[in-house]
Amino acid sequence: MNCHFKFKGLKLFFLLAACTSSFLLHAQEVAIKTNLAYWATTTPNLQLELALTDRTTLELGGGINVFSFSDNKTLKHWLIEPEYRWWLCETFNGHFIGLHALGGQFNVGGWDIPIGRLDVFKDSRYEGYLYGGGLSYGYQWILSNRLNFELNVGVGYARIHYDKYPCKDCGTKSDEGNYNYWGITRLGLSLVYFLK
Repeated sequence: MNCHFKFKGLKLFFLLAACTSSFLLHAQEVAIKTNLAYWATTTPNLQLELALTDRTTLELGGGINVFSFSDNKTLKHWLIEPEYRWWLCETFNGHFIGLHALGGQFNVGGWDIPIGRLDVFKDSRYEGYLYGGGLSYGYQWILSNRLNFELNVGVGYARIHYDKYPCKDCGTKSDEGNYNYWGITRLGLSLVYFLK
């Protein structure tokens, strides 16, 4: 019985490998990208984008920030943002519309950002997680055979669960809650490099 189970598992593995290989052979292009706007927040990030058909792609990527700053400022987080894209002309060229999801965790505080609700980070620290999704629009310019430049913006929803701490460096929780965010969920100024 145990050998039969292993044999069925082996058949399933080879079936999935064959399907995946034929999918990858169909993909005409593979690109590695990095979002320069995300780097502006000192967050290393990387995306992999695969052509699925001549007008659709799948992007898988994210970023992580583990750095410490002076004056007890923190912007530690990780974020994953997959996106399915439909290109109006051809993949990796011109206009596209995307459907994206997002998920991550954060520990943010000590930042004086006088824009909208971001001013809450000045005197408090927030820890928590978020998830959501939205729609995006973008445009990609061909710079050379292997290099493109991309702009994109996405709007949507994020459900944010947080624990609030009264000061930037103390450990006693003062509040917790949930926040339903509607607005910009994606912003990109990306360099795109083609592997094939």
